Amino acid sequence: MKKSTAIKIKVCGMRDARNILQVAELRPDFMGFIFYPPSPRFVGVDFKMADDFPKYIKRVGVFVNEVSSKVLEIAKLNQLDFIQLHGDESVTYCLELKNAGLGVIKVFRVDEDFDFVQTNAYSEVVDYFLFDTKGKYYGGNAQKFNWALLKKYNQKIPFFLSGGIKIADVCDMLELEGMNLVAIDINSGVEKSPGVKDITKLSEVINKIRL
Repeated sequence: MKKSTAIKIKVCGMRDARNILQVAELRPDFMGFIFYPPSPRFVGVDFKMADDFPKYIKRVGVFVNEVSSKVLEIAKLNQLDFIQLHGDESVTYCLELKNAGLGVIKVFRVDEDFDFVQTNAYSEVVDYFLFDTKGKYYGGNAQKFNWALLKKYNQKIPFFLSGGIKIADVCDMLELEGMNLVAIDINSGVEKSPGVKDITKLSEVINKIRL
């Protein structure tokens, strides 16, 4: 693992305008917005990124098995930097987005039976992988998976780590020594309610990671 000062922060599942501004003040490197209607953190049909959204935060749109034309439309409207794909999107699908000038983050949901060989086919068409906990939902299950499983990953493509991360989990990042971890994805582990982050809890986690 890289030194903790180099680990980037992504806060995902944002939708409330006031809460977005509060989180932005903590200066995360990435902020994620979920464009998947069944999600309890769905941004809503009328969502539009605020004109004064900080330039120093990368905008990540989260999608699940959405048609690529709609993804590209939403990306243009909201000036997204990255597309995070939580579904069964193919290598060809990822390549289409990448060729459109978008960064691509492909998500894999991990449990004890997950085979990391599945990631190999995507290595030429993504910028990052994101490893999340396999659960009832495509994301935001508020559960941490067994990070020791990441030792089975070949570490070729840098990855984001997600899965109900709370302040108590930050010390366990030492388990990831020598791995190609680029960012911690924070979402359900610091929420007051779906889509609304507890700023005190979030600040504690961010400060602990950045020590």
